[in-house]
Amino acid sequence: MPRTELRPFTAADLAACATLLAERHRRHRVAQPLLSARFEDAAATLAELTTGYETPDASGAVAYRGGVPVGFVLGAPKPSQLWGPNIWVEAAGLAATDPEVLRDLYALAATRWVDEGRTAHYVVVPAHDPELVQAWFRLGFGQQHAHAIRPAAPPAAVTPAGLSVRRATRADIPALAQLDLELPRHQGRSPTFSAGPMGTLEEAAAEWAADIDNPAYATFVAEADGQVIGSAIGCALERSSSHLSLARPEHAGFLGFAAVVPHARGVGAGRALGTAVVDWAVSAGFDSVVTDWRVTNLLSSRAWPKLGFTETFLRLHRLIRY
Repeated sequence: MPRTELRPFTAADLAACATLLAERHRRHRVAQPLLSARFEDAAATLAELTTGYETPDASGAVAYRGGVPVGFVLGAPKPSQLWGPNIWVEAAGLAATDPEVLRDLYALAATRWVDEGRTAHYVVVPAHDPELVQAWFRLGFGQQHAHAIRPAAPPAAVTPAGLSVRRATRADIPALAQLDLELPRHQGRSPTFSAGPMGTLEEAAAEWAADIDNPAYATFVAEADGQVIGSAIGCALERSSSHLSLARPEHAGFLGFAAVVPHARGVGAGRALGTAVVDWAVSAGFDSVVTDWRVTNLLSSRAWPKLGFTETFLRLHRLIRY
């Protein structure tokens, strides 16, 4: 086998690496055909790679064998302090003909990242390839988040007895505002321990008062004994800042939020709300529905797979020098 040559990623590598990325996506769509076919074309992946490369402070590494590229890693920081002193390898930021070479690529790229003080590393990896995922696990990464998809088809789910789901109205704003706080409160507890910010009840109520009549969003509430116990929101994926680049299917609906009050959890309210959003996406004519969750959130990581969502990409995470 020819010797593997490793060097920093440059603009001269974009076209060849775009071909590797299109080939990776082609294999991915065998497992997940609802993902966009557009990125099987190297012209489309070149545009994504170029955007990533031109992001401020982007850097990475590329591997060649016999003058032929066999892998690359490309990352860039996000400005939000929520992620710490970070670097992100997004869905378009990696590909390799041999998953093992990614370990060498990371070793080279991460040298610069850590020298720059970027010690919180995130990578978005196709979920269908266990060898690729395992390569990152063997670099000290663990799974933090899951992106998932399901067809826009009615779920085989039954609303539990004593529970009803309906579209939200302006009269529900106080309950909706309270539920807006329940999700970050739950995510901040064990075993998720998320550091996400939590606003005030007054801020949430004001936002609902301004937005509840927006037809671009489908908001549902679950009721039991005449009381609102949960809510969920659906919209077109284009309105979301998640599931970007190769992770974004065409003409997809998005289950963007769901929360249930603590005392009503475990009886199926969350799944009933998710079903309502999927049914809405079917009636709206979407081809698929996507969602995502923290895998340490025991509730969502169990509810959404049971509703038919299968993982498309995994967000992996590593902290350096901890």
